[in-house]
Amino acid sequence: MADKLKITLVKSTIGAIPKHRATVEALGLKKLNKSVELPNNAATKGMIAQVRHLVKVEEI
Repeated sequence: MADKLKITLVKSTIGAIPKHRATVEALGLKKLNKSVELPNNAATKGMIAQVRHLVKVEEI
């Protein structure tokens, strides 16, 4: 199992509900098509599950 995840914002948060916008911001994603590397843990996976329609996730 990978110890890090690469998360990329692939869809805009303009039409998203405020809770999802806040989750994307908390993941560290600010602009479209930008990526962040975060640890593969339960907290990160829970946040990704909330906004899975806005992001792409790859294991590193």
